[in-house]
Amino acid sequence: MNWVEAIGYLGTALTIAASAMSTMIPLRIVALLASCAVITYGFLIGSMPVVLTELIQIPFNALRLYQMIRLIRDAERAATGDLSFDWLKPFGEARRFTAGAVVFRQGEPAAEMLYVESGLFRIPEQDITVRPGAIVGELGMLSPGNLRTGSLVCVETGQARCISYSEVKQLYYQNPEFGFYLLKLTSERLFQATQDAGRRASSVRAGSEVM
Repeated sequence: MNWVEAIGYLGTALTIAASAMSTMIPLRIVALLASCAVITYGFLIGSMPVVLTELIQIPFNALRLYQMIRLIRDAERAATGDLSFDWLKPFGEARRFTAGAVVFRQGEPAAEMLYVESGLFRIPEQDITVRPGAIVGELGMLSPGNLRTGSLVCVETGQARCISYSEVKQLYYQNPEFGFYLLKLTSERLFQATQDAGRRASSVRAGSEVM
């Protein structure tokens, strides 16, 4: 086996390794390395169809690698203090809601969460107002039986991005690190809601004592 064949076998080995990977970032990196090896081999043996095929694949793999790295970076930044969920926009479907509309009810099966872009929403059971920039409905993904833990009512006409749990799960399986940051972020939101409820209860008790 000469060195030209060795490059070809290297490209084959890297391609097989990429196909066997389940996480997205390592898969794309190895796929890019495989394309480089196969392109080199194609040039050396004078096979332009081989070279052309790999040249077409490189931009797609590079784009997906960039998107996943950016997703992880944005999720990490959000989990370390910036609770903005703008990075979820590309994965959601825009939907408008009119004032008075019931988006979902407590106890209903849950299949998606929402990122609020405009308008005003309310969770009546917990007396929580959901404003633009917040997500709601994510707890249904974690609850037993995937049931809604509260209702959501549109108070002021607005728009929300609906992101299916299957999309979130797909992102998790592609890169478990994303799932870690999303879980951390969801927990942070849950703790915030608990603290807000505690402060409201304290205010009510204080008001009663004054009266």
